[in-house]
Amino acid sequence: MPKTSCAYETEPMSPLDGAEGNGFEPSDLYTHTGSAGSAFSAAVERSLWKFRARIEAALYGNPLYPFFLVGKTPRRLEATPADPWPGDRKRGEAILDRAFPFLGVTVRADPSPWQVEADPRWLAELHGFAWLRDLRAIGSDAARRRARELVVGWVEANRAWHPIGWRADVLGTRLASWVSHGEFLCASAEDRFRKSFLAALGRQVRHLLRTAPGILPGPARIAVAKGLIYAGAALPTQERALQAGLHLLERELPRQVHPDGGHVSRSPAVQLTMLRDLAEIRLLLHAMHREVPNALQTAMDRLGVLLRFFRHGDGRLALFNGACEEEGWLIDMVLTRAEVLGNPPRSAPYSGFERLRAGRTLVLFDTGVPASVPPGNQQPHAGTLSFEMSSGKERLVVNCGAYVGGQEEWREIIRSTAAHSTVTVDDKNSSQIASDGKVRRRPSQVLCRRDERDGNVWVEGGHDGYRAPLGLIHRRRLYLAANGEDLRGEDRLEGLGGSRFDVRFHLHPGVSASLAQDGFTVLLRLPKGEGWKFHAIGGDIHLEKSVYLGERGKMQRSEQIVVSGMLAESAACVKWAFRRLPTQKPA
Repeated sequence: MPKTSCAYETEPMSPLDGAEGNGFEPSDLYTHTGSAGSAFSAAVERSLWKFRARIEAALYGNPLYPFFLVGKTPRRLEATPADPWPGDRKRGEAILDRAFPFLGVTVRADPSPWQVEADPRWLAELHGFAWLRDLRAIGSDAARRRARELVVGWVEANRAWHPIGWRADVLGTRLASWVSHGEFLCASAEDRFRKSFLAALGRQVRHLLRTAPGILPGPARIAVAKGLIYAGAALPTQERALQAGLHLLERELPRQVHPDGGHVSRSPAVQLTMLRDLAEIRLLLHAMHREVPNALQTAMDRLGVLLRFFRHGDGRLALFNGACEEEGWLIDMVLTRAEVLGNPPRSAPYSGFERLRAGRTLVLFDTGVPASVPPGNQQPHAGTLSFEMSSGKERLVVNCGAYVGGQEEWREIIRSTAAHSTVTVDDKNSSQIASDGKVRRRPSQVLCRRDERDGNVWVEGGHDGYRAPLGLIHRRRLYLAANGEDLRGEDRLEGLGGSRFDVRFHLHPGVSASLAQDGFTVLLRLPKGEGWKFHAIGGDIHLEKSVYLGERGKMQRSEQIVVSGMLAESAACVKWAFRRLPTQKPA
């Protein structure tokens, strides 16, 4: 597991003045998995995944394969805790009306959705059956009948292997959902449904035991473990599945959770999902009077503390690496059920993030390399050295968020460097991320240095992501005053390549912005009336349109401040500041 560190200086950096030399000492360097050796290893691993995928398709897609899943049908479901999370009643009503709204895309399927051709991500949501909780939230007999109808439809349409419906993580999610909704599905059901339901569970467990964890990326393996554990707990003859799930969990958690509590994907969204799954598994083990593995408890404690690290003042998540804001009440519920103790740290050196807090102001700073992970629902973003800023419960500077719909073009746009509050050169990305989510090129080193004196915070970072294509190094310095009313920054581009730079500050949709007549100042007003002033030197300031996808499945118009200029032989230096305006007292 790659280790990163953020060294603490013995002397404070000046807020905006240039440092001598390159501004870094050897002890300040940290390297994520961006080295050539790691890139080669990742390429080899991807080739192996592709090879195994072809083998599995040939083996499990054989028309005779379903006969190998025949076995003894379980007689009953053992009592297990009901699904502990609230459903979305509105989405449940849509499903009741034969519409399926997943990932920002609604598909109407009458009578059955199981033959629909759609984006693989959408199909994974459909086949995972986590939406059963949405029908349960309605609580009517009609909702219960609709749920049974969809289960029966899935069983009839998916007796043969399907690359999405039988994928190990989708299968694990479905098993956990069916088991945790067993009472909801089977109460008042006919014996015919019960037998079919239990037989289908048995077939799926037998396949999952055979294929797990398959060719999946890290986060998806937790869903596999969860499905095995739930199936093993609910089916009297499947103790083997329970043990296999626990073994997989104990093996994967140390690999996926950094010592600072961050997930290797560097995504707050994955952080939340994994903690939610682990809290659910622990609840199940407690109900069974089983010992909770130490690896599970340790991972929960670490994940929970760093989940708090990624929360803005509004209680929602920062928008890094495929994350949306998510609901604050849901995050609170997950933290409560996980029984997380401890305050968020200032730094997450293994994960590559810094947290600056003073007064009412919070700044979250990405000082890491995009993770090299296989394609999955959460994709890495080219946002190295981007930051987000909030004042109290209101967001000011943001990244653009995550696109969860089916248009590949938008997914590529939202992962680009230009969709983040950082520097772009010649409209190129600091990391080259392909449309399938694979990282083709990224910084080999990201440097970080931090100092705190009398409540003032300085953080300096640098990356070489533009070295290969343009021969440039980007260095960013942030200073947050002790009262939280003054955030200053400096962006330097060093080298001889490139022609044009843009320093972007994406604004939350609730922020109104106006460019002052002096051409160097932007006046900003937050929804509750708080005022800020942005000022910059070293480039031309202008306001441009932007887009905000922080709320899942919702695209909002917003604005961005852009400081632009041409690169000269001495490269470029832009100094900028956000300063809170004094509150106007009523006359």
